[in-house]
Amino acid sequence: MTVLNYRKIRLKPTKERSLLNRHPWVFSGAIATSTHNFTDGEIVEVYDSNDHFLGTGHFNPGSIRVRILSFIQREINEAFWIERLSNAIQLRRTLGLAGSSHTNAFRLVHGEGDQLPGLVIDIYNDTAVIQPHSMGMQLALDQIATALKKTDGLALRNIFSRSSENHVSTENFYLGEAVAGTVLENDHQFYVNWKEGQKTGFFLDQRDNRQLLSEYSAGKKVLNTFCYSGGFSVYALKAGAEKVVSVDSSAKAIEWTNKNVETNFPAGAAHESHCRDVFDYLKSASPGEFDIIVLDPPAFAKHLSAVDKAVIGYRNLNELGIRLVKPGGLVFTFSCSQVIDPVLFRKTIFKAAAKTGREVRVLHQVSQGPDHPINLYHPEGEYLKGLVLEVQ
Repeated sequence: MTVLNYRKIRLKPTKERSLLNRHPWVFSGAIATSTHNFTDGEIVEVYDSNDHFLGTGHFNPGSIRVRILSFIQREINEAFWIERLSNAIQLRRTLGLAGSSHTNAFRLVHGEGDQLPGLVIDIYNDTAVIQPHSMGMQLALDQIATALKKTDGLALRNIFSRSSENHVSTENFYLGEAVAGTVLENDHQFYVNWKEGQKTGFFLDQRDNRQLLSEYSAGKKVLNTFCYSGGFSVYALKAGAEKVVSVDSSAKAIEWTNKNVETNFPAGAAHESHCRDVFDYLKSASPGEFDIIVLDPPAFAKHLSAVDKAVIGYRNLNELGIRLVKPGGLVFTFSCSQVIDPVLFRKTIFKAAAKTGREVRVLHQVSQGPDHPINLYHPEGEYLKGLVLEVQ
């Protein structure tokens, strides 16, 4: 029986199975109710064809018509947001991130992985950066910011939101006004600009993979492509790399990379940076010049319609990297395209390797860090795929 003033959406017969299996998305084809007068972002309740309650969530006019916030009938109010954020910070305490003296930058909310589909919140020391990916979360920003202020374990001086919904970009401060700061990650210092940077300012999902790179970098020549602000570069240098080269087509990225290298190595480091197209740089480099190559491109595909072109891009990129690396060297290769699943990514790397004729072995299969948890009922949350290849 409905006890709240949320409008109801009823599903077609037999279309409730995914929700009974706790997958948090309701697709348009499953819905029997006419939704033409529903508002983007409003809270709705979902029922099966026999009028049994299934979940409460945000309505969206797109193909994912409802994103479920709760499988229990409840009001989505301040207590709800505080409960979800408290659960999130507790997990980060368990992971040794919240309260760490060595790392003060981590993801607090990872969408479906924290039962808050459409929401990302990253913590940069005393700053929370909110990034809503649905109109429902956009409309809830005031409540989310209020809940952040009341969540134990977060001593925040700044709360900043940045989003782009319905092609309208919005930015807002709910606390403070700082636009950038310096954070610690495994005792490495990084400048993060959450107002101008990509995503929320830094790629926190690669923390563990940067640490993995450092384990192989001593005495090696390392090439970091699509370097952004130089995360992999700083780790390699700190681990004793003989030389690190950072390449990105963005002048701002190279500026931030140089700033981070200078911050961590005020006396100088064996580092050079190039503002160049990565494909052009790889084609011009000398075979065997590098012991380790990092291939960490931006998402080549954000929608299913772009998958074929993305696969070609990943294949060409990895073929260049595998051809270039020194015999016995390593290639750290990644894809952050959610629509490129792990099986397709591995097949694509196989095809790239086969074209080079070189012997290639997989040493590590990696993903995003544990502060980007994957909801077991929502496998789509595993967006970052990576392989560490040994090439002869």
